Formats: sequence, structure tokens, C-alpha cells
Amino acid sequence: MGLTGLAIFKQLPKKNCKECGVATCMAFAMALAAGKASLDACPYVTDEAKEALDSAAAPPIKTVKVGVGEKEVVLGDETVLFRHDKTFFHPTGLGFLVDDNDAELDAKIDNIDGLQFDRVGQHYVVEFVTLNNASGDAAAFAAAAEKAAAKKAVILKADDPAVLSAALDKIAAEKPLIYAATADNYEAITEVAKKYEVPMAVYAEGLDALEDLVNKIVALGYKELVIDPGSRQTAQVLADMTQIRRLAVKKTFRPFGYPTITFTSEEDALDEAIQAVAYVAKYCSIVVMKNAIKGYVLPILSWRQNVFTDPQKPVAVEPKLMEIGAVTPDSPLYITTNFSLSYYSVEGEVEASRIPSYIIPIDTDGTSVLTSWAAGKFGGEQIAAAMKANDMDSKLNHKDVIIPGFVAVIAAKLKDETGWNVIVGPKEASGISGFAKANFA
Repeated sequence: MGLTGLAIFKQLPKKNCKECGVATCMAFAMALAAGKASLDACPYVTDEAKEALDSAAAPPIKTVKVGVGEKEVVLGDETVLFRHDKTFFHPTGLGFLVDDNDAELDAKIDNIDGLQFDRVGQHYVVEFVTLNNASGDAAAFAAAAEKAAAKKAVILKADDPAVLSAALDKIAAEKPLIYAATADNYEAITEVAKKYEVPMAVYAEGLDALEDLVNKIVALGYKELVIDPGSRQTAQVLADMTQIRRLAVKKTFRPFGYPTITFTSEEDALDEAIQAVAYVAKYCSIVVMKNAIKGYVLPILSWRQNVFTDPQKPVAVEPKLMEIGAVTPDSPLYITTNFSLSYYSVEGEVEASRIPSYIIPIDTDGTSVLTSWAAGKFGGEQIAAAMKANDMDSKLNHKDVIIPGFVAVIAAKLKDETGWNVIVGPKEASGISGFAKANFA
């Protein structure tokens, strides 16, 4: 349990200096207890008080980093159960299991590395190779670890501390996650994690056993942990992960205040993908899968992007003039919003028409056509201003501008503002290709 606001207040300097950005020390204490302030904001708190208030100052879920540089994956540091309460910060890491003695090891690692996609202006990647010590051989495991670490962040899955040490002798600088400390080996595995300064997964069957094991490891002086409650059936995984998140966020229950990891159990690729989608939603920090099939991975990553997009900040493109193909002064000019899904839907259909065109995505704070029109952000005045800012009068020989069919009502205002001929285009982006061929081919 976290400290109450009153307990925290007793440790504060009680100056009411306002330098923390809050009117009084009591108000600051209440904000700290609620996880809405950082103890570092108080310039006068003593070292003794900082130590006493450690549990109140720490985030409900610890931040743990796996990998380094461009391959670094940040886990944890989540503060809410539902993203509309604030937002989710660190997307679920996705990895795939590979045996160290697999005859196709190199090809499988390359395939995992190749699971990269560009969609609605976002670049999606798979973060982890999870290397399983199927061979039982330390040298083979270490050699395979080097290959995996050259491509991705790595999870080293082995029970033997000596095998893990052999791999870490090669790739400790890459900060892999070692999996896993159990009730039988936690002291030895914790010593390995301490020696090489790498994060460590903790595995136990059931929440009670997990709590007990985490407490034992923390008592050994190590907290760079990722926890696994051991469940593998979908319903139980969701129940366990939800309970862990609730206890960590709502009750500040420190034994569960760590990122989580689970492994899919379904063999069929489609069933496994559905399982992974559920785990991304509730509330796994890392999901390890078996079937690295591109057609199934893209929907998982797309779903992840949706879940971990700040609902108060829609994904948007830069509101600037876009040139699709080898444009000329006779090319058509389309208008849409800078909401990514709207823009890339229009762009895709314009490309499909094979008619080089201009597109201006109007700055609507990343909202869709009808939403932005209803909010007064997508009308004749805004479009006219964008056309003027992009100097369309001098770029085009014609004076035709195409607006989305759903906002035909703005045509008269836009014509008054610009003097241009306003063409009402299709209501849906899917109609653009046929519309363009019929009017501009």
C-alpha cells in the first residue's frame, strides 16, 4: 500500500513555498499520494524524508529497459487502468521464440527482423528475439545470442545460470532480458542479473507464489524485474494481468509494480494472433509468440498502435502540400484533413488512380473530416488560408479544388474566399480513383 497524503505531509518541510508548483505542502502531499506529482519537485525535502517517502515517490509500475540504442525497449511506468483516464505510455513489446539449435536459426532471425511495416505514416516493428536454450549447450546458446543481438533486443530463455552467463559474456552490453528466476533458482539467477547488470524475468505459478518470489528477490537487493504469473490459458492470463495492474495502480502494491511478460499457447497462427491481440489490450508489457507470419503480425501491431495512441492526441500528418507522383501545373488539387487515417486513405486512392495530384491536409488537430467540420476546424476559411499559404495560385494553371463529398456544404464559402471553382468529390476515399479517372484522365 502507498502512503497517505497525511503521512507524506509529515515528512515535508511545510514551507508552503509554492516552488513545487502547488499552493501548499498539504496539497503537494495529496498530489504525491495520488501519483500526480514527483517528490523531486520539492527543493527542500531532506535526504531522510526522500528515503522514507520512496514508496510514495516511485511510479506504481517500475520502468525497466531492455536493449540499447535504437533497439532499446522501455517497459512499465504505466499509471492508469484505462487510457482515457490519461494515456498508456509504453507499447507492448512483441517477440518471437527461436530455439538456439534450430537449423534455420539465421533465416528465422532475419525473418523476425524483417517484420517491419509502414502504415498511416507510422513505422511498425517487432522488438524481440526470444532465444530458447533448447540445445542445453552453453557455447551454442552464446553463439546464437550474438546473432540475435545483432538484429533485435534479446530475451535469453534458459534455466541454467552457467548457460545464461556464457551468453551474457558475449552480449551483456546489449542489455538482454534473462528469463527466468523461479522458486528453485532465484538466488543464482539474481546473482547473474546483478553481475551483468541486466533485467530479469520472475516466473511463478499463480499470483500468491509470484508475490512471495518477488519479495524474496527484492530482499536480495534487485529490482530490475519483469514478472510472469505463469498462466498460459487466455482467460487466466487476462485475469492475472488485470489483477496485477489493478493492484499496482490502485493499491500501489509494490510486489506487482513491475512490467509483465507472457507467452502465447495457441499453435494455430490465427488463434495465436487473436490471443496476442487480447494480451496487448490487457495489460502485458511483453508478448512472446511462435508463428512469425507477416500477415498475422501486421494486425497485432496495428491494434497495438491504436491502444497506445494518446486518445487526446490523434495521429496526424504534417499539414503541408503533398505531391503525389510527377505533378504538373495541370494536376488536380485535393483537400482533406491531417488525421492520418483520412490522409493516407486519400493518398492511397490518388496513387491508385495513377494521375499525379496535389493534396493539402488541413491542420484540424488530427481529427477526421466530419469531426473537424462539426468543430469549426474544416471550412472555407481554413482551406482558403491553407491554399494561400501554399501559394496554389502560382502553382496551378487551373482554378479547380476538390473537397470531400461529406462537406459539400462548405463549397459556397470556399468559392467566396478563393474565387476558385469548388468540385465536390466522393464522400468516401474509395471513390477517388474512379472519380479521378472519370474527370482527369
